[in-house]
Amino acid sequence: MKVLFLEIDTARDWAVASIGPAFLSATLNRAGHTAEMLRVSPDEALSDVVTAVTAVAPDVIGVSMTSRQWLRGREVLGAIRAELKVPVIAGGLHPTFAPEAVLETPGFDVVCLGEGEGAMVDYVEHVSRGGDPYRADIDNLWFEGQMRPKLRPPFEPIDTLPWMDRSLLDERWGVRHMTTQRGCPFPCTYCAARKFDDLYVGVGTYGRRRTVQSVIDELLAVKRDEDLSFVIFLDDTFTIHHTWVNAFCDRFKADVGVGFSLHARVETVNQKMLARLAEAGCVHITYGVESGSERVRRDIMKRKVSNDRIVDVFRWTQELGIVATANYMLGVPGETWGDIQETLTLHERLQPDDFGYFVFYPYPGTTLFQVCKSQGLLPDDYLEQPANHRASILDLPDLSSEQIAAAYDLFTDARRKLMQARHAGLSDADRAQIDAHVDHIAATG
Repeated sequence: MKVLFLEIDTARDWAVASIGPAFLSATLNRAGHTAEMLRVSPDEALSDVVTAVTAVAPDVIGVSMTSRQWLRGREVLGAIRAELKVPVIAGGLHPTFAPEAVLETPGFDVVCLGEGEGAMVDYVEHVSRGGDPYRADIDNLWFEGQMRPKLRPPFEPIDTLPWMDRSLLDERWGVRHMTTQRGCPFPCTYCAARKFDDLYVGVGTYGRRRTVQSVIDELLAVKRDEDLSFVIFLDDTFTIHHTWVNAFCDRFKADVGVGFSLHARVETVNQKMLARLAEAGCVHITYGVESGSERVRRDIMKRKVSNDRIVDVFRWTQELGIVATANYMLGVPGETWGDIQETLTLHERLQPDDFGYFVFYPYPGTTLFQVCKSQGLLPDDYLEQPANHRASILDLPDLSSEQIAAAYDLFTDARRKLMQARHAGLSDADRAQIDAHVDHIAATG
């Protein structure tokens, strides 16, 4: 059978496709089925999307969605359903943690809760045998009009999971994306990653990591068969287990030998580990700073780390020649204007090589979503509100929408200042182009 995955793009600039369908495609291929990917751009006419889907003639449509992709995804799948009777399975963060709302929406027939590899194969096999595509008893799959399903244990052993089908990722320029683990042990209240661990309580252990050998084997296969110039590790926190990281560093430089980027928490690194990573080829680390207010991080976000520690880690990172990127969050429930000023102050102390800044959105499934809901901060139509990163949908008692907008502008100005300083000596035309790029990124949210 043929499965068509839709990638619902939310910005015009190129980005790698969702990795979930790439894992699902590899699993389906191993079971004797085929899969394709169709990217849907933000401004693509719905009639053109329907025409493209019709041309593929899929037996099943799959879509992986975050909350940010939800509104556009709903629009796209509604248009497809109006013209085609093809069963649609929705998975990913948003369907997992807001399944009822997805199933109530025209165009969606099944929601996959949690991991989808085994469930997707079972579903396609069920349909290929002539089973009803809109009704079945398959663990992890919630069919419209049926009871919430049981969850199957997480895929084990994780090293036997097929490598991603990279034909679905739309990778370019030899830059390859990798994951080495699933699950996150940290209790950050704004993030849904930990909630997958909670989802599987009583079912199995969701937090798993591939062996170093498995990761190296995949990279060597990519290097043999395709261009490989750089690796981006997508794990939420690459630096959790030092023994694993040290073994990885020993192998990566000798066997793979290209530059790589990763995400880390300042609590999980030290000077020795950073030196090992730099020696292995790490040239870029993104750190989630989130707030410059220790109170906000400690009491609201459940991030117990001092500003001094963050400053030290950024200094250590940059002294080793590794580019350090900071991510900041604005408009968290309980945050004040004074807290935002503390974030700006910490930013000045850090002097990161680059940074991202995002207005908080209460993603379904997160602890802070429940806080917002219980405190009446969410609008009734919150699922109708766009999940962008430049404006808040919340009615916050301690921060006005005007203050959040002003803070967002201050960070945009700071990024413009950083970019202009980095490219000092350019012509006025080039500087204007930099300003336009910064404004474009800020407007995209």
